[in-house]
Amino acid sequence: MKTFCFKGLLTENGWLENAAVSIDANGKIESIAQNRLGEQVNGFALPGFQNAHSHAFQYAMAGLAELHEGTGVPDDFWSWRTAMYNLALTISPDQLEDIAAMLYAEMLRHGYTSVAEFHYLHHDKDGKPFANLSEMGERLVAAAKKTGIKITLVPMFYQQGGFGQPPVEKQQRFISSTLEDYLELLEATKRSVAACEGANWGTGIHSLRAVKPEDVVRLTNGMDQNQPFHIHVSEQLKEIEDCLAFHGKRPVQWLLDNCGVNSNYHLVHATHLDGAEVAEIAKSGANVVICPSTEGNLGDGLFRFEDYKNLGGKWSIGTDSHVGLNPFEELRILDYGQRLISHKRTTFYEPAKGDSGFNAIRSAWQSGRKAMGAQNETFFKVGDAFDAVVMDADSALAATASVKNLCNTFVYSADVSNILGTIASGKWVVRHGKHEAHAQNVEGFKRTMRELGTRQ
Repeated sequence: MKTFCFKGLLTENGWLENAAVSIDANGKIESIAQNRLGEQVNGFALPGFQNAHSHAFQYAMAGLAELHEGTGVPDDFWSWRTAMYNLALTISPDQLEDIAAMLYAEMLRHGYTSVAEFHYLHHDKDGKPFANLSEMGERLVAAAKKTGIKITLVPMFYQQGGFGQPPVEKQQRFISSTLEDYLELLEATKRSVAACEGANWGTGIHSLRAVKPEDVVRLTNGMDQNQPFHIHVSEQLKEIEDCLAFHGKRPVQWLLDNCGVNSNYHLVHATHLDGAEVAEIAKSGANVVICPSTEGNLGDGLFRFEDYKNLGGKWSIGTDSHVGLNPFEELRILDYGQRLISHKRTTFYEPAKGDSGFNAIRSAWQSGRKAMGAQNETFFKVGDAFDAVVMDADSALAATASVKNLCNTFVYSADVSNILGTIASGKWVVRHGKHEAHAQNVEGFKRTMRELGTRQ
């Protein structure tokens, strides 16, 4: 048994000061107490952040889509998507593992300890299935195991190129032509995660435009209701226009009317909703996954957060294309975007607790855990793996803040330099700003980038 002793541990009831967390040989929590002997950590432990939406391969193009001059083409989500497709066509399994290992190590460095991987890069470069249908998924799981992050691998059903449209050539690596093909891929995914401690699986549809409506209904009606279901929905105005033209309904309304939406659903983005959709999502118990840095980068728009929150809506955060990896920054971008349109500073306010920082951490963590298919009642539960991001108690603002001001200090002022380290399954995987396999991860990533030529 090992014991970590922190200046404070965040619980659902606030800070437990002088907290001692004892773990067993597998990194699971045996007990939480106060004032015990053990490894003294001059820091405050927060529950590890949950990254509820990731496309790992897109990390290879982070920061590369901002050169607009001389193209003569209006740059928006759809032109960005073409550049993303071009990258997707080039990546080998080995290269995907290198990219994901670098990304996941960086997630851990910034305080994420779990990731939901929204995975659709399924086939080889010619669009043919690998002998192991889950080859690319297994590489993501291998990268997670290598770095220490927990992963929920969610293979996406991607069948067509748009509402009623066949897939285009650049989508060939994503395509499962039939529901039966997708279910075979899903079974292969289950086998891939079964072999890895800390790995889980979920079910997903890329978007309503990407799957025939009859197959959307068949899949959602027949899926395991104990596992999370993820879908992109209503991210772009064009998607809504196309859905209205094809279905006669907006995307979220069609989903609500046809798919038995419940608390296992995770609706990614849901940027453009009408009032009825906001109310019905909240009533259904479904969760919205908001990706503030990516949504801002792509010009998606602002989610109707205040209306949704006031109806008791559940939400989490994700880093999506990984132009940003700091969970505190994601929460700040979300908050400040809302302040700019509401002209109020109470985005995360709740009548029972006015501590905005705490409310943001708790809400994002709880729905984030649901997105992973994990329990979400207790930050640090006896019997669970001990996953924590540890904030440096000697950083200037934390060292001079009272305990009641710590959560707000972290959420509204902290960056990665204020993180002492990250613990995953009871083990320090990041200390003093570096992942334990930093040199290996960087070398693999640099090798892959040289091979791809992506960043030249």
